[in-house]
Amino acid sequence: METMKLYNGVEVPANGFGVYQVSKEDCKESVLTALKTGYRHIDTAQSYFNESEVGEALKESDVPRKEIFLTTKVWIDNYGEGKTYDSVVESLKKLQTDYLDLILLHQPVGDYYAAYRDLEKLYEEGKVRAIGVSNFYPDRLVDLCMFAKIKPMVNQIEVNVFNQQVEAKKWADKYGVVLEAWAPFAEGRNNMFHNEVLQAIGEKHNKSVAQVILRWLYQRGIVSLAKSVHQERIKENFDIYLFELDNDDMKKIETLDTKTSSFFSHQDPGIIEWFGQLIQERRQ
Repeated sequence: METMKLYNGVEVPANGFGVYQVSKEDCKESVLTALKTGYRHIDTAQSYFNESEVGEALKESDVPRKEIFLTTKVWIDNYGEGKTYDSVVESLKKLQTDYLDLILLHQPVGDYYAAYRDLEKLYEEGKVRAIGVSNFYPDRLVDLCMFAKIKPMVNQIEVNVFNQQVEAKKWADKYGVVLEAWAPFAEGRNNMFHNEVLQAIGEKHNKSVAQVILRWLYQRGIVSLAKSVHQERIKENFDIYLFELDNDDMKKIETLDTKTSSFFSHQDPGIIEWFGQLIQERRQ
């Protein structure tokens, strides 16, 4: 398993398995299949509502806990000094582990500075091996890098061939922050799996479009987080290390960048309102 090293020396498996939108019914078996396939990086979140199922899979698996890189993310409603800390302790119970390899703040809204101080405390106490953020745009990431006691080690953001995040990568590299890509396949939007450029590159290497995308991320130094509940696709998504994209391939993929999210923008006031409304609805 290839890895990428964080600035504190912790190594992150470069090819991760995510469980966003994986149901409680499918989650345990999917994680077990991923671990049997060779995955050693599992990514979940409080807001995915499947931490317990991930924990059951880790307990049942023959893979030792120390060989698994486990990530979860703190949801907005758990932001706040003390509140964030307690929510992570609760996540540890659900995941049936006494430490996390990585804990992230899920969204750059709400009282994230207070929440981040709790992550620093958890890191200093040894309950987590690394801390970071998710969905932070370069300005918000640099803000934390400049003014937090411990700068983020990871920023998990949307990265795919249509939203390549060149500017975000530049700033992350400057501060030694590793990028992780959620939605590397953009959930199949914009007809991604039938894109002619990607299909041609795949045919050239006798690989699928999905494998081309994951290999492209790896060669850019970005951790990928693919998800599937299908055994064959899980195996296919893991098999990205026995071929290499050449410079011509990489340049062709560069031309697909629209610099636009396939989902939403955190700089849209309407989206921030939506997050606030979602929190209120879940509290009721």
